[in-house]
Amino acid sequence: MDTDALIKQMQSLALTEALPFLLKAIGALVLWYLGRAVISGFRRVLNLALQKRKLDATLIRYVESLFAGSLTILLLLAILGTMGVETTSFAALLAAAGIAIGTAWSGLLSNFAAGIFLLVLRPFRVGDEISAAGVTGFVQEIGLFATTLDTGDNLRISVGNNRLFGDNIINFTHHPTRRIAVKVPLLHGGDVRLQMRALQELVSTLPTVEQKPAPSVDIVEFTVHGPVLAVGVHCKATQAGATTVAVTAAVADFLMSSGYSVPQQTAQQLISKAS
Repeated sequence: MDTDALIKQMQSLALTEALPFLLKAIGALVLWYLGRAVISGFRRVLNLALQKRKLDATLIRYVESLFAGSLTILLLLAILGTMGVETTSFAALLAAAGIAIGTAWSGLLSNFAAGIFLLVLRPFRVGDEISAAGVTGFVQEIGLFATTLDTGDNLRISVGNNRLFGDNIINFTHHPTRRIAVKVPLLHGGDVRLQMRALQELVSTLPTVEQKPAPSVDIVEFTVHGPVLAVGVHCKATQAGATTVAVTAAVADFLMSSGYSVPQQTAQQLISKAS
């Protein structure tokens, strides 16, 4: 009699306690495998997306691990909730850890957010020549946390995205053409109009100078030695440096052929600066 009662109690316990727990355990296992499969798929998609951007392999693995770890923690919380475990304390602990990590990584997170805005707003692209955050150079890469530029003297500089995004950005190659101006000091006593026409005709023959808009020569100021001209030309944005050199050389040849000499006071100032 006692044995029958014990068997009935065991059956009742199995139906009320063991069976629901077994069903929860099976559901947790199914949820774990499904969740891991989804996380693996997401990781592969993220890897392909980052590789298309030609990011560094170390950075790709870091970003993959960061997202996969975060999703795995969320999956474990969901499984614990399915098993009936109270997850409020875990969530509070994770929230506190997130606040601590966010405070410690505030600089990195601000650079990351600025990088996203740079990619979305596109104030410049890879290959553009820009000046921002005290650096001038050609953009080589817009990374997650920093942008890489190559300067004219072949130096590579990495600038935090937040510094770039928070500063005035000058994009020298945004438009297909660019205007450059070279100042030309003249001496009193010469035919200024004749010299202006001669300079305009001279720079118009340079191969990198655009004819539309046509080159211009204007008087921009007067000094005690004579008027100062500004020779303005348009050129392709990628040829601005070479065009500036060509225009400067042409102006120097013109001044030498016209018998121009540097005033004595100006020569003394140049000598003192050089010394």
